Amino acid sequence: MPSSPLPPYRPPSRWPRPRFVHASMGVHAAAGAAAVVLPGAEAWALSAVALNHAVLTGAGLWPRSGLLGPNLHRLPATEAHRQAVALTLDDGPDPAITPQVLDLLDAAGARATFFCIAERARRHPALVRRMVERGHSVQNHSATHRHHFSLLGPAGFEREVGRAQTLLADLTGTQPHCFRAPAGLRNPLLDPVLHRLNLHLVSWTRRGFDTRDGDATRVLARLTRDLAGGDILLLHDGHGRSGGGAGHAVVLDVLPRLLQRCKAAGLRLVTLTEAVPPRHAAEGGRA
Repeated sequence: MPSSPLPPYRPPSRWPRPRFVHASMGVHAAAGAAAVVLPGAEAWALSAVALNHAVLTGAGLWPRSGLLGPNLHRLPATEAHRQAVALTLDDGPDPAITPQVLDLLDAAGARATFFCIAERARRHPALVRRMVERGHSVQNHSATHRHHFSLLGPAGFEREVGRAQTLLADLTGTQPHCFRAPAGLRNPLLDPVLHRLNLHLVSWTRRGFDTRDGDATRVLARLTRDLAGGDILLLHDGHGRSGGGAGHAVVLDVLPRLLQRCKAAGLRLVTLTEAVPPRHAAEGGRA
């Protein structure tokens, strides 16, 4: 492993502003102009801006929304055709839970993607390296998993996402190429930072809600209802609900049954490193 982080990726192109963001800027410009030149239009202009901000906020609160920029909630069509499914685990590494998750994956011959909180990873470097040695993918879930992440501005996003890139690259020897926002929440200022760092925003197709529900049967049902090739599944190896006492998160009960269901359905588990190219691959980017 390298003793110093890889240099950050610098994309060759300017950030492609999403159409919805373009439209929002147009609403602001039109409302401002109307308030200046049209007598009595101030109330209308203020209402238009308020409505626009409400829609922007709603888009940020909807984890699978693509209005604020590209957002992968399914694998590429080629992977879906090959009956590939990506299992992702958030909020680790946890020294009590993650080693058991790794053993369960090994027993099934399965590989997963771990969206790691970088400061946690820094405290458990051997565990992160074990993930990589066993063929799993380590991706960016921010530096500290701040609860107010979605309220940050460009500088805050740069600190949280950029620092995580540096820490995880130093630990694994590879720059992450995927990012998942804490709780999936964000605002319009995040995507320019992800573009610069060559990171895909990745959400999910279906989630188990295992941070709230300790019932393995219900968690499994949410993940396997209409399960199909191309799905991205979300569980947690950190912050998960207990499924049977201290140190026994519900993921440990769900995972063997989920892997068995995938195998029975003819679905092939892949990592995001295998299934998703770098965001700027066509422009010479690298993971």
